[in-house]
Amino acid sequence: MIGAAPPPPHAAAEPRLLHAQLVKTTPQTRSTLNTLITHYSNSNHLSSAAAVFRLIPSPNVVSWTALISGHSQTLLSLSFFLSMLRHGTRPNQRTLATLLKACGTVGSVWFGIGVHGLVVKMGLGTFRFCGSALVGFYGRLRDPESARKVFDEMPERDEVCYGAIIVGLARRETSCIDAIRIFRKMRGHGVGLSLHSVSGVLRAVAEMAALEQCRVVHGVGVVLGFDGNAVLGSGLVDAYGKCGMTVDARRVFDELVPVMNVVGWNALMACYAQQGQSDSVLELFESMIGQGLVPDEYSLLAVLTSLCNAGLADETERWLTRMKEEYGLEPLLEHYTCLICVLARVGKFHEAEQIAMDMPFEPDAGVWRALLSGGAHHGAADFVWRMSQQLLELNPNDDSAYVIAANAFVTSARLDEALEIRKMMKNQKIRKDSGRSWIEVRGEVHVFLAEDQKHERREEIYSKLEELMEKIGSLGYVRVWDNIFDAEKKDRLWYHSEKLALAFGVLSGAAPPGKPLRIVKNLRICKDCHESFKYFSKLLEKEIIVRDVNRYHRFLEGSCNCKDHW
Repeated sequence: MIGAAPPPPHAAAEPRLLHAQLVKTTPQTRSTLNTLITHYSNSNHLSSAAAVFRLIPSPNVVSWTALISGHSQTLLSLSFFLSMLRHGTRPNQRTLATLLKACGTVGSVWFGIGVHGLVVKMGLGTFRFCGSALVGFYGRLRDPESARKVFDEMPERDEVCYGAIIVGLARRETSCIDAIRIFRKMRGHGVGLSLHSVSGVLRAVAEMAALEQCRVVHGVGVVLGFDGNAVLGSGLVDAYGKCGMTVDARRVFDELVPVMNVVGWNALMACYAQQGQSDSVLELFESMIGQGLVPDEYSLLAVLTSLCNAGLADETERWLTRMKEEYGLEPLLEHYTCLICVLARVGKFHEAEQIAMDMPFEPDAGVWRALLSGGAHHGAADFVWRMSQQLLELNPNDDSAYVIAANAFVTSARLDEALEIRKMMKNQKIRKDSGRSWIEVRGEVHVFLAEDQKHERREEIYSKLEELMEKIGSLGYVRVWDNIFDAEKKDRLWYHSEKLALAFGVLSGAAPPGKPLRIVKNLRICKDCHESFKYFSKLLEKEIIVRDVNRYHRFLEGSCNCKDHW
């Protein structure tokens, strides 16, 4: 805006005031109009931004980029880009980076891949601006392999690029370890850390339940002065909660109560909900309302999850009704799943099935598995078989449908039908999902598969596990067949991934005296491992915490807090 005085602060904040001032004082140059497009876009006055754009006789790349950037949350951004090309305007790095962000936001995969091709054709792929945008695009698509390939090909990487790859890798559980390693590498190379990169690695740490790394990231946040930030605070609450450290999560939360929004409150409630501590969740819920915050769907999901994990069916049903009538929130599929799960858990599986059929959503795999598990727990083999058929309709390759149904028939002493299911599974060439467990030792995450042979200390691990198994046998442990497929190879039960992780943890001194041993598993812990871990806690005189796909299990002095239902 040549020759014009800078607009007063209130005018810059309100684009229409700025526009009026410029009309009176400044010639309507392309530069001036480009600035107006940006101001209108930043204030979400998109129709006004487009109207100003149409006043420009010959839009340049800055004009088009401002228009595309303003509409980056919608498909219109892609349409404007095509118009830009048809008008013969050559995009620059900022245009392409903005467009890639838009493609990731609106989920336009093929358009984004086409833009990637254009970036390569223009020779911009290794430039930090476009490279970081490409990493972010593939990260949003949960394609860590492509994101990593772009990242590795960049000769120079700044904090934006590192932040993009860390956030992208943290979106997928299988690449969270890589996110943590790259964050460590970023610090080692002296690259500046941003709130974006610290929040991203915190998400990865939470997914892996890596407590030591959580504390490292917490310390980094404090050093950088981010400890008063509500976004990082909510992330820390979530991470400590997923590590099973409710005391630490509460300490972080209490320090930030004045700045915490509903997201932070939800994170702490979810932390207690995972442990089945319904009283703590309900107390927090009431406190949140007392602070003047309005509960949302996630707040109620935390309440319902806590009641479900505590096995309180009547309370769960009452709160689902309160959600609609008192808080004006329509329950989503996840809320109904909590009620279905707890009803099946207490043996009201026919009532649970009726709710699944009557709710305003199509039941998903999680609903049918909840009914399957509830029926199996109560030995209702025929009910389990019906539910397994529903699950197989959604996914014919779901191994849990076969395994749980077969186990239910075995429990009911109907071996012929169990073997028939096994035959069906074999004919369909269905393989059981491979379980993975991991344990953090001195800041390094060690991952194990069932019957794993890859760890550098495998001989010591197997020797220690055999020693532990023999000792708990003398305490009264007896194998529990979780399914008839393991029964053919009885020793296979000894070498499940969580048992190997435990043996390595004991061998390497992962938990000092007075500290619990922590293990994470990507699937449901099997019955035999659950039983053996009770005895391990007794033998080792140590609390053992296992986070599986369903909940936290705290083994102490021969018992588990889940009361044998999970």
